[in-house]
Amino acid sequence: VQLVESGGSWVQAGGSLRLSCATSGFSFEDYAIGWFRQAPGKEREAVSSISTSDISPWYSDSVKGRFTTSSDSAKRMVHLQMNNLTPEDTAIYFCAAAWGPRTVEVGPDEAELYEYWGQGTQVTVSS
Repeated sequence: VQLVESGGSWVQAGGSLRLSCATSGFSFEDYAIGWFRQAPGKEREAVSSISTSDISPWYSDSVKGRFTTSSDSAKRMVHLQMNNLTPEDTAIYFCAAAWGPRTVEVGPDEAELYEYWGQGTQVTVSS
């Protein structure tokens, strides 16, 4: 199983970035892909989650309206479009995979449900 994030970079406040998560080694259609982030000295935070059964993806209140998650099943990739970035968005961003039905049952923001994790990609937003 592999999840590989890409797209992290440095950007000025108000700018945009698009993160990608390439996946392999598991049944993409049966799993939810979540995005999490962790800033220095802070706890890991769930940002967004999407699965093929989602009518609409889930977003945390801190990113709702600014971030958009999309899924490309044919390419087994998930993207996180981040707009209107602020310095508070600075963190390492991780994608992770969880068995889809469990995220529906328990909640898409429960990190403990996610079995597989990528190594992360750094996003830095300067003011």
